[in-house]
Amino acid sequence: MAQTGTQAQTGTQPQPGASRQRRFETVVIGGSAGSIDALAVLLEALPASLRAAIVVVVHLPREKPSLLRRIFEPRCALALRDAHDKEPLEPGTVYFAPPDYHVLLDAGPTLALSVDDPVHFSRPSIDVLFESAADACGDRLLAILLSGANADGAQGLAAVQAAGGATLVQSPASCLMSFMPEAALARMQPDHVLPPDAMVALLQQWHSGRQL
Repeated sequence: MAQTGTQAQTGTQPQPGASRQRRFETVVIGGSAGSIDALAVLLEALPASLRAAIVVVVHLPREKPSLLRRIFEPRCALALRDAHDKEPLEPGTVYFAPPDYHVLLDAGPTLALSVDDPVHFSRPSIDVLFESAADACGDRLLAILLSGANADGAQGLAAVQAAGGATLVQSPASCLMSFMPEAALARMQPDHVLPPDAMVALLQQWHSGRQL
């Protein structure tokens, strides 16, 4: 079973992806219904000195522009941008997927936008981001899956783990919509299963240790 509660927070039985002391150059975060509050907890706690770039996919209405950057900009120390095709990633910067485009990572890593068919009825899709990031970044990748109401992200998270990356899943009990993390837990055993506040503590620990 995946780590939960105190065991997951203290890391008494860490998975291989969590135990190796290496630097994460890229963080990918995915969520859907109920994920904005958890995302706010994470992004608002991270310092401008973060050594990694962050790419975020949240399921949004296709017909409306994303307001995520405007919502988080006054509250975050990190630089925030809307993702653009062929844009290279920069440390300490958060890139938000635009509505109705898949976001992928290519070698570099560099952002790529796609209008391929929706995955799990979603474009952008978390699986598409996570799987491409696993190919591009390997064990330098950290993937975080948050609250949501469908199974998008479970397959991609498994791909990240298979490539040697680290995996975090929001604990279902802390989610407004637990279907998405539960789908991931039914498929694989992530390195950590944590509520958002405990995720923040772990990310800050990695930052202090120059891993993030």
